[in-house]
Amino acid sequence: MTNSRSLTAPRAILFDLDGTLADTAPDLAAAVNSLRAARGLDLTPYELLRPTASAGARGMIGAAFGLLPHDDGFEELKTSFLDNYEAAIAVHSRLFDGVAELLAGLEAAGLSWGIVTNKPARFTDALVPLIGLGHAGCVVSGDTTPYPKPHPEPLLEAARRIGIPPEQCWYVGDDLRDIQAGAAAGMLTVACAWGYCGTTEPATWNADHLLDSPQALLQLVQSALSDATMAA
Repeated sequence: MTNSRSLTAPRAILFDLDGTLADTAPDLAAAVNSLRAARGLDLTPYELLRPTASAGARGMIGAAFGLLPHDDGFEELKTSFLDNYEAAIAVHSRLFDGVAELLAGLEAAGLSWGIVTNKPARFTDALVPLIGLGHAGCVVSGDTTPYPKPHPEPLLEAARRIGIPPEQCWYVGDDLRDIQAGAAAGMLTVACAWGYCGTTEPATWNADHLLDSPQALLQLVQSALSDATMAA
């Protein structure tokens, strides 16, 4: 799906991490289900946990225990959940099929790429090299700037770090907050339907493009670059 915005050729592609580049839900689910097991509770089915993975501790604890951040007991569970996750952060996590080829294609085209995630640096810095993303042009975590997404500042910081104006960057993510942040930063936005996507339909997010695979994204980038070359 494409909206009416013109297809601007990018100089850089910035990505969300969880649910966009990497399938991290299995390890996040294991961390929260360890809490349930320790309390003698049945494990929460993975299919209920996966859609909330992009929301991190808030999503996992909400799905597994029905608690929100302001509820009694949430902070205690959050601390234990994060400790569990840090201890086994890349047991089952991997890049989505086609992502390695996508990144290689971007590099072959001379484009920069980077990561902008709401995941705290405590976890991002440990995970990124373990799953083959250590060559990212920049990594901006949820606590790198004073504001997490949907605020645009993390994306603007990433643009500064790679030295490319925001309007020449695309931002790709699997959560409404990603699209909101990208739009606020003046970037072309791509919603990736191969990700977790939360509890709302990506078609309602007003992204510039909605794609169903990393291969489709590479094709879109190549088309935009080709059109720009012919127009020059």
